[in-house]
Amino acid sequence: MDDTIGFPDPGLDLSDGFKPHTSHWGVFSARQSEAGLEVRAYAGDPDPNGIIGNFPGALRHQARIAQPAIRRAWLERGPGPDDRRGRDEFVSVSWEKALDLLGDELGRIRDTRGPGAVFGGSYGWSSAGRFHHAQSQVHRFLNIAMGGYVRSVNTYSSGASSVLLPQILAGYEDITKRNVTWEQIAENTDIVLAFGGMALKNSMVAGGSISKHVERGAMEAARRRGCAFILVSPLRDDLPVEAGADWMTCLPGTDTALMLGIVHTLVSEGLHDQAFLDRYTEGWPVFLRYLNGESDGQAKHVEWAAAICGVDADAIRELARRAAGKRALITVSHSLQRAEHGEQPVWMGMVLAAALGQIGLPG
Repeated sequence: MDDTIGFPDPGLDLSDGFKPHTSHWGVFSARQSEAGLEVRAYAGDPDPNGIIGNFPGALRHQARIAQPAIRRAWLERGPGPDDRRGRDEFVSVSWEKALDLLGDELGRIRDTRGPGAVFGGSYGWSSAGRFHHAQSQVHRFLNIAMGGYVRSVNTYSSGASSVLLPQILAGYEDITKRNVTWEQIAENTDIVLAFGGMALKNSMVAGGSISKHVERGAMEAARRRGCAFILVSPLRDDLPVEAGADWMTCLPGTDTALMLGIVHTLVSEGLHDQAFLDRYTEGWPVFLRYLNGESDGQAKHVEWAAAICGVDADAIRELARRAAGKRALITVSHSLQRAEHGEQPVWMGMVLAAALGQIGLPG
């Protein structure tokens, strides 16, 4: 054990009966007293999630539904269509009765329709652990009790990226969990182009918990060193004030056109990293024909992009020049992946990063 760290962690206040806990929202200490649940955020977290302070109130008012309730027509007549759906009342029953009815119904479907008639799933954010994890337990139960079922794969957050990225760049886990670190950004990045921003609320939660929320401090440190943050988003607070970001608004759903205008400027002014493209990428000549309009008759120059995204052409041109030759970090938020069909911003963000070069260097 490292004696300089000490045990337990000095950031956890375990005095007066407090005990350590963790959650999607962060690490904290808690105790049950006559006054109710008391919580303390982890002192080692530089930017603890304020949601932790809501735990006592959530515990007092957790029962949004006090007990199981079943639609009256179904309770009286059993499964099947009826004309009361949508306007029927619900009848409260005991847990024992609800579980018996649910078990009977699942057995009926299994025996008469087969596992293919059952769709099972859960959003899965009910616990920071894996055993007490709603999605895992639902899948385990249906495999055992039903002999199988129909389920969804991947997530709406990453959309098609998790399927396509291994064919294009690398595995989704490698890209999202073994990427540029906040320490590297603070120490090395010259410019961050954040399409959709990097809202702190998105990093305030994590499956399996997060002990230290370092994003705000890292952005502030990077800015103090001279790193420039460019926020491309309809919302000004998609980056915290500590980033000191230049805010560029474009019409929703047009980020890809903006990126195309940036890349066209890089290429037309000879600011792109051709050596990087030649050595590390495949397909650049095909893309270049599209960029210059040889394949479809429309060059993707800044005037073309400006008419689509509502950003001044000179501003797009200047942004390309600011990023050229720099340790540039391109980020594309999940919200853009879901909003723009085909996830064009993801792939276009890769092209922009490749055109700027220096991929693989710290920051």
